Amino acid sequence: MNSNLRWKAIFVLAVIALCIYGLIGLPDFPTSWTTVKQNLSQRIRLGLDLQGGTHLVLQVQVNEAVRQETNQAVSQLYTLLRDKNIASDQPVSTSDTQIKVSNVAPDRISDLRTLVADSFPAFDLASAPGEVNGYLLNMKAAEVSATQQRTMDQSVSTIRRRIDQLGLREPVIEPYGQGDNEIIVELAGEGDPTEAKTIISQGGALEVRLVEDPRPYTSQAEAQAAHNGVLPTNTELVPGKPSSASGSAGPDQVWWLVSRTAAITGRDLRSARAQRSTKNPMNYDVAFNLTTDAGRGFGNFTEANVGKLIATILDHRVQLTASINSRIEDSGVIEGSFTEQEASDLALILEAGALPASITYLEERTVGPSLGADSIRHGMYASLTSLIVVLIFMLLYYRSAGANAVIALLLNLLILLAALAYFTAVLTLPGIAGVILTIGMGVDSNVLIFERIREELRAGKSPVSAVDLGFKRAFLTIIDTHVTTVVSAVFLFLFGTGPIKGFAVSLTIGLVANLFTSVYVSRMIFDWHLSKSTQQSELSI
Repeated sequence: MNSNLRWKAIFVLAVIALCIYGLIGLPDFPTSWTTVKQNLSQRIRLGLDLQGGTHLVLQVQVNEAVRQETNQAVSQLYTLLRDKNIASDQPVSTSDTQIKVSNVAPDRISDLRTLVADSFPAFDLASAPGEVNGYLLNMKAAEVSATQQRTMDQSVSTIRRRIDQLGLREPVIEPYGQGDNEIIVELAGEGDPTEAKTIISQGGALEVRLVEDPRPYTSQAEAQAAHNGVLPTNTELVPGKPSSASGSAGPDQVWWLVSRTAAITGRDLRSARAQRSTKNPMNYDVAFNLTTDAGRGFGNFTEANVGKLIATILDHRVQLTASINSRIEDSGVIEGSFTEQEASDLALILEAGALPASITYLEERTVGPSLGADSIRHGMYASLTSLIVVLIFMLLYYRSAGANAVIALLLNLLILLAALAYFTAVLTLPGIAGVILTIGMGVDSNVLIFERIREELRAGKSPVSAVDLGFKRAFLTIIDTHVTTVVSAVFLFLFGTGPIKGFAVSLTIGLVANLFTSVYVSRMIFDWHLSKSTQQSELSI
């Protein structure tokens, strides 16, 4: 064996050793087949359709976030208009993207335009149809689109943080569909999605606001009647629990008149944890700590409102009202008669962050482990059957050269599985289809090379020359077919969903491995055979 061929053989053996290590690690000696299978199962990740689990498709109500942006702009605009004495009426939102300002003084129109341009760059100002002194602030289309995209990104990030804290292995959480504001959640191995759905669905929007009226009302109508049918500016009614300080029996739900502006929100939290209630040892509360900046602002807020009530609002429902007795800076407690599990889940949600908009479930599908096992078994049967048939054909049709193709094909599959293990890629049922297609592409490459060698032998070339020319002339064709297929697989990966991506990944890895085995390894075996052969006039092909 010449030096060049020897180094090629060493390189191929090193690749085989790396592949075996990637699949089963360093087995203990003596080892058993059971241990090898266990190591293999730990390194090859199975997808939802093979392992079983839960498949969810969610839709984010992105327009809620747009509406929230508009409502915040209304509150800010009201304060500025009042301070500058530009309009006598309070601005109101007429739609998710529009604010109406009425009774603007004619001599203050230019001031209004300047105010909108300087403080509300996301809105365009236009005259209100049918009103002489009325104006509309319309949110720009680009701003609407940016808010919707930002809401989707925040929703994916928040759901991922929540699911990660459940300790599930390698969940799939990513945007789904084309422009429908959907998110796909796949939890492999999770047969009961109840807890995951509960964690995902809860909004976790925490706010602490000032209570503007210490009297709880039994209905919205009662509250409006108490204020002559018109609520004070910058306030709203929020449903919730009655005050724990009342000590008397009453309705289970009351309405509180609170400020629209929150002193702190869930974004201001540094941490949250469940703890046993100091009032009732059978219940649990949720204690939270604030960030440094939020704590400083909350301290100023509580110091300025000593003696007044504040409301802790969770998902737009008052959970607790408490009196401010002194300055509060860095912490607080949510009391809600929670169970330990409820308090732990709420703390998890608050730490992960609030969803920027609500979600709805469009699809829910559960794959049982037994169905996944059937898929694996049938997929393996199909792969082995196709492999055996192909190997028999190559051996019968190409004789000794067929053994060359068999070795290259088996090494191709070994590299494919090892790459899946090294890259922690997920093997899905379509991925098994990609493996089967890889077998066909590997055979196709060997057939191209072998037929080229046969043509050169028929033309009277020597075996060494025929092998050399056969590989050189088939190489461009092999590269062409593989590159076009890889490009198609890349598009499938970019625009496909989870299972389709699994097919694209396994196909791409298999094609790259096939280039190595069919061109490099197969050529090395031919060269080794010819170097050992004493009779150069014949080649069994």
